[in-house]
Amino acid sequence: MGEWQSKKVLVTGGTGFIGSHVVQALLAEGARVRVLAHYNGGGHLGNLGELPSPERAEVEVVWGDLRDADSVRRAVKGMERVLHLGALISIPYSYQDPRSYVDVNVTGTLNVLVACRDAGVERLVHTSTSEVYGTPDTVPIAETHPLRGQSPYSASKIGADKLVESFYCSYNLPVVTLRPFNAYGPRQSTRALIPTILTQALWAPEIRLGSLWPRRDYTYVTDTARAFLKAGSAPGIEGMVLNAGYGADISVGELAAMAMQLTGRRVPVVEVAERVRPRASEVARLLCDRTLAGQRLGWEPEVPLEEGLRRTLAFIERRFTPEILKQTILSPDPVHGRAAQP
Repeated sequence: MGEWQSKKVLVTGGTGFIGSHVVQALLAEGARVRVLAHYNGGGHLGNLGELPSPERAEVEVVWGDLRDADSVRRAVKGMERVLHLGALISIPYSYQDPRSYVDVNVTGTLNVLVACRDAGVERLVHTSTSEVYGTPDTVPIAETHPLRGQSPYSASKIGADKLVESFYCSYNLPVVTLRPFNAYGPRQSTRALIPTILTQALWAPEIRLGSLWPRRDYTYVTDTARAFLKAGSAPGIEGMVLNAGYGADISVGELAAMAMQLTGRRVPVVEVAERVRPRASEVARLLCDRTLAGQRLGWEPEVPLEEGLRRTLAFIERRFTPEILKQTILSPDPVHGRAAQP
C-alpha cells in the first residue's frame, strides 16, 4: 500500500483496540501517524503500550477530548488523512448513561467533521458499526439495509453516520464510512464477548454469559485494520458506506463450544439473567454482505474464525494470569457484559 508512504495521518481512538492495530498497520506502510488520545491524567497510552518500543516511538500522541472542538481542531491541523475510530462502544454502559454516548459519538463526530472540512483534508474515514442495522429483515446484510437504533449505543452511531452523510452532501467533504462487523483479536477488552468466553473457558468453573442465541459475524482485527487502510486510500469512493465483515455467522452458544474445544476444557455454559439485554434491544443476527468492499476496496478477510480464536487465545495466555483475570471474569457485569465493536 504505497498510498500511505509519508502521509500525515491522524487516528482518533488510536489507543483503543481496533485503533492500535490500525496505527500499527499505518506505520508498517510508512505513514507519519498522530494519535488523538483522551487525556487521562496518568499519560497511559492504552493499547498503544502493547506496540514494540521502536514503533511506539514513531507515533505522535496529542492529548485531548473528542467533545472539545478546539482540541480536535488542533489534532487535525496539518494532517492529510483522518481515520476517526474514537467512540464509546459498550452497549451495556449505553443503557446506563445514554447522554454520554451522544456527547462523544455524535458531538465528537461533528467536531471531527467540522475540523476536517475547515482543514481541507484529502480523506476522512468514519467508523460505523454493524449494530446500526438492528435485527435484520434479510441476510446477508447489505449497506442499503434500513438502520434501527435498538440500543442507545447504536442510536448514537446512526446519528453520527447521518452527520457524516450530511457533510458529504452539503460540503462535498471527502469522507468514507466503514461499517465493521464484530472485530476481535489481541488487545480487545476482557469485557468483550470473545475474550470473556476464552478467559472463562481457560480458567473459570463455568462460562457465564448473556443470551446464547444471538448470531454474529466475527472479523479478525488485522483484517479489519486492512479494511481501514483500503478505505482511506481507494479512489472514487467518497460518500460511500462499506461493510467490513467475514461473511459467516455463529451463535454465542456455538462460540462457547468452539472455545472449549480450543482450550481442551469442558465446563457448563450458563445464561446469567443480569447479562441479558432487554429483549427488544437484542439484535438477533448480524451477517455481513461484503460484496461492495470486495468490488470497491479490493478487500477480503484472510483469517478464519478458528485461526483467529487460536491467535487470541495465545495472546491471552501470554498476557494474563488466572489471578489477574479472576475479578474481571467472575465479577458480575451490568446488563450482559458484552461490548459492541465500533
